[in-house]
Amino acid sequence: MNYLKYILVIFPLLLFAQVNEIKQDTIPTEYIIIEGDSVPRVSIDLDEVMLLHKLKFDSRKDRIRYLILRRKTIKVYPYAKMAAERLDSMNARMATLTKTREKKRYTKRVQKYIEGEFSEELKKLTRTEGQILVKLIHRQTGKTAFNLIKELRSGWRAFWYNTTASMFDISLKREYNPLNEKEDYLIEDVLQRNFQSGRLERQKSALDFDFYDLTNKWIYNKSTE
Repeated sequence: MNYLKYILVIFPLLLFAQVNEIKQDTIPTEYIIIEGDSVPRVSIDLDEVMLLHKLKFDSRKDRIRYLILRRKTIKVYPYAKMAAERLDSMNARMATLTKTREKKRYTKRVQKYIEGEFSEELKKLTRTEGQILVKLIHRQTGKTAFNLIKELRSGWRAFWYNTTASMFDISLKREYNPLNEKEDYLIEDVLQRNFQSGRLERQKSALDFDFYDLTNKWIYNKSTE
């Protein structure tokens, strides 16, 4: 599974003042003063809370399959999240470089860091964990692992790594497609539940889809159109 390490090559805190109670027309109202904001507010914005359906399974086999998928997804998601962060950081840095030599030198430095930091962990991934990681990289970056390698390490290397991956029944060209692949929808379900519980740190997907529409299709058999 050495090829997996190349995938990751691509890769004001609000301070609240004291809450003061101000009486107005004998009705107590609490105002929250946010530092840097001179206008008192009667409320603060909260993160969106997604209402998730109750998990139901048609059989014990389906339940076990979901639990295995959940374990593997939770394990590899942090790598996909890091890949997106590294890609954003790299793109921002590359935009400041004007010389091809500087860009190559910077890319190589990032590569060495990633390989030294995470290659040993990635080698331990199973085939199915590796494939889930490939799909989640597409979810987080909007690009397949194959295309990311092609852009940053030449098309020939991308072809070679994809061919090698195929020997392990893994395709670096696999996309994340929860609209048409039920397993991908189940992966999304796992992510949403663990984002909400706080077990995983939420990172916005680079792909455009609506989880409620997906649920209507796969759980309630309703059209998403």
